[in-house]
Amino acid sequence: MRVGYVLAFACGCSLLGCGSSKPPPPVGVSTVQSTERKAPVRFEYDSLDERPVSSAAMKGKLSVIAFITTWDLSSQAQVDYLVPMSKRDGDQVAYALVALQPRRDRELIELYRTKLGVTFPVALGDAETISGSGAFGDVHAVPTVIILDREGRVVWRNVGLVKADEIRRELRSHP
Repeated sequence: MRVGYVLAFACGCSLLGCGSSKPPPPVGVSTVQSTERKAPVRFEYDSLDERPVSSAAMKGKLSVIAFITTWDLSSQAQVDYLVPMSKRDGDQVAYALVALQPRRDRELIELYRTKLGVTFPVALGDAETISGSGAFGDVHAVPTVIILDREGRVVWRNVGLVKADEIRRELRSHP
C-alpha cells in the first residue's frame, strides 16, 4: 500500500517537471525575432515573366515573399490579402509569390496569377525549395509568408494564413 503512495507521488512530481515556463506558440505561427538577424538569404527563382524574383532584385527594400500552391484555399486567401497590400505600397515594399509546384504546372500558375489579379512577380520554386532544403529552409506548409529586411535577412516568418494587418504591423516594425 505504501509503495502505491510513493509511486503516485513520484509520478505526480515527474509530471510537474515536464511543463514549460513559456506557452506554446499559436498553431500555424512561427516567427523569427528581429534580434536573430542572420546573413542575407541568397535566392533566385524562375519568374513567370521578365521581373526577377531574387535576392538581388529585392535588396534595398522590405520584401514580402509568400510560398503558395494553386490547389490550397489558404494560399488563395493569402494572395487575396497580399494583392491590395502591394497596390497600396507601390514601390516601397517588394512583393513576390513563389509557387511550390513543378515546372509542368507553369500554365496553371499563370492562370492563377491572372484570375487572382496578382500584379507583382510570381515565380516557380526550385527543386531545393520544394524539397525543403532551399535558402528559406522548410516551407512545405502553405502558405508561408516571409519578410526580408532591406539587406535581405529574414526578420519574420509565418506558417499558415496571416491577415494583412499582421503583415503590415511586422513591416512597420522593420523600417
